[in-house]
Amino acid sequence: MHRAYQPILPCGSKYLQLKWDKAKYEEHKKRIQAAKPSVDTSVPAACSHLHLKFGKLKVEEDQLSVIRRDNPLLREKVSCITRTKGQIDNKNKAKR
Repeated sequence: MHRAYQPILPCGSKYLQLKWDKAKYEEHKKRIQAAKPSVDTSVPAACSHLHLKFGKLKVEEDQLSVIRRDNPLLREKVSCITRTKGQIDNKNKAKR
């Protein structure tokens, strides 16, 4: 087989050049098999500030405080309407 082998560069012995090229090729195949991927496919690190959303929590807390403040006022208005039978003043007092 070494007689049919044609090396790229000139050499003294086709047999030795074939042997060296095969060894180099086998080493190359081993390195390819042992190569690590260069793309990171692991899960990214979880950032707590992206999941908790403190701004949204603050807005919700502010809305709840407004509701807690307004509830007694609304309750007082409703009780006043029920005590006075909820009369509506719909007379037009504008002069013609």
